[in-house]
Amino acid sequence: MIKLFRRWWKYLTAKMNKSFNENADPKVQLEQAIIEAQEQHRRLKEQAANVIANQKQTEMRLNRALEEMTKVNANTRQALMMAADAAAKRDTEKANGYNHAAESFSNKIIELERQVEDLKQLSLQSTQASDQAKAAVQQNSVILQRKLAERQKLLSQLDQATMQEQMNKAMASLSETVGEDVPTFNEVREKIEARYAKAKGMSELQDATVESRMLEIEQESVNVEAQARLSRLRSELGLADPAAQIPAPETPAS
Repeated sequence: MIKLFRRWWKYLTAKMNKSFNENADPKVQLEQAIIEAQEQHRRLKEQAANVIANQKQTEMRLNRALEEMTKVNANTRQALMMAADAAAKRDTEKANGYNHAAESFSNKIIELERQVEDLKQLSLQSTQASDQAKAAVQQNSVILQRKLAERQKLLSQLDQATMQEQMNKAMASLSETVGEDVPTFNEVREKIEARYAKAKGMSELQDATVESRMLEIEQESVNVEAQARLSRLRSELGLADPAAQIPAPETPAS
């Protein structure tokens, strides 16, 4: 049951992430990514500063230990010289006191030498860590600068993509129905083309009627000319005109 619930939860989380990424504004997501990169760089610088500070503190401790060892070494020499001088004066008590002091200084020198060796090792390690931290900050700074420069490029590409999407949407709307009461561009175009074709057809019909009448007039002119020629020929032959032989209709008496 627990395994099934985990699988369901992972599926639901993946689905929500997918839906969020699909609907999220790329500009906002890009800005979030840049802010996160800047925050990571800030944390890295703080960690590097702590590492460098530790290295500096180790160096200061080492320098103090070296200075103290030099001082104690000088005190040991001085105690030995004073013990020898007291022995020469047969002052056994002072000689023993100075020898004990020289012995204490010697023990302290041994302790300081050990401390110096430890600090040298620690300083070497802290110096290496400091160099690595500086290199990491420098490298991350270059990466951050590249991201900042790339952000401008991505924003420009995003603006171009947005304008292209708007243009594509506008072009697609030309061939899509805007609403139930609004005709599409294709429908209007077909209607105009149909009216234009019909008008052209009517014009061609009118042209055809005029041409037929012109042919009729031309044919009538030919017939008149032919009748005139026949009349001349009958006159030359002394023949009567058949049209003259047809009696005229009688006029009714008034």
